[in-house]
Amino acid sequence: MIFHSTYNKPILLVGNGVRSAGAANLVYDFVEKTNIPVLTTMNGVDLAQDNIHIGFIGTHGNRVANMILNECDLVVAVGARLGIRQVGRDATTFAPNADLVRADIDEYELSRDVKKNEKKYHTDARDFFRIILEENIKDYSEWKAKCFKAKEYLEKYDVQPGNLAVRKISELLPANPIISVDVGMNQCWSAQSLLLKGRDGRIHIAGGFGAMGCGLPYAIGASISRDNGVVYCISGDGGMQMNIQELETVKREKLPIKIFILNNRVLGKISETQHYNHNNRFAATTESGGYTVPDFVKISEAYGIKAVTLSNYNELDNYKGLFTDNEPCVFNILLPKESFLTPKIKFETGIISPKLDENIIDEVKNILR
Repeated sequence: MIFHSTYNKPILLVGNGVRSAGAANLVYDFVEKTNIPVLTTMNGVDLAQDNIHIGFIGTHGNRVANMILNECDLVVAVGARLGIRQVGRDATTFAPNADLVRADIDEYELSRDVKKNEKKYHTDARDFFRIILEENIKDYSEWKAKCFKAKEYLEKYDVQPGNLAVRKISELLPANPIISVDVGMNQCWSAQSLLLKGRDGRIHIAGGFGAMGCGLPYAIGASISRDNGVVYCISGDGGMQMNIQELETVKREKLPIKIFILNNRVLGKISETQHYNHNNRFAATTESGGYTVPDFVKISEAYGIKAVTLSNYNELDNYKGLFTDNEPCVFNILLPKESFLTPKIKFETGIISPKLDENIIDEVKNILR
């Protein structure tokens, strides 16, 4: 038996291996039976959507997810690699108060220990879910409610313009959308702030299997695989320029792909590193350092695709009709150049930055007690 009655604050942590095993629906079955809170990895962020969505863990994970991880007493990780971006350099800081159970089909992932005395199950995610669904597990509604209360309490913190833009996109999307996400700041903002309505939507995230520019090709493949269905693509100005010629494919094949460019006119993740670690010595990441951005509207129109520039993400409300029609379009959403990613777990120290006031942190801990 995995879920002993002595555990009061268990969490289920799911990674993309659950999707690969065809076990995504079993996540919802398990939650409906037990009311155990679900956290995800970045690659598996679409495995817990709608009313069970809390957030993902790790370097740029949602602060509430990482704080829940610190307070829980059991982590059951299924199809999650638990790599360094999730666990950190010092694995002793990972879920410090919790026992760890890991289920993975890859024996080589299980060959390394994340925590002392962890339990390992070398098995397919679908088979593992069938095992735990048969267990007699008490109801954890009270603990789950505390997690959602903490999430609500922290909603106004760590919010950047990119997060707000993604929230607005989420608000206007139909139920069960298919979304492809590029690499860069837009990827982190999307993983943090995309909340899908329904349970059958997909968020295609590269997660190490694609470089900048992958978002639009992902969207093209997804649309064609759905008989030229509507697909949404979130990209950055840098990623969009990497495969911008594929707009011709979109137009030629009559693919109704809706492209949202989160345009801060800088190569955000690298310029942020240059800002914090290299005394603002920007090299090929900002206009002063040799990086510039074209007029995306003119380029889109040259390919015969409707496009509009928005000075503020709230202007998306004026274009709701373009979200669901059968034509491609480009939304060039302008963001401040000084856009950052928050929160971030510092690799060297394991500390979440920016640091919140101690009273706020204490209040969240009190909620989760």
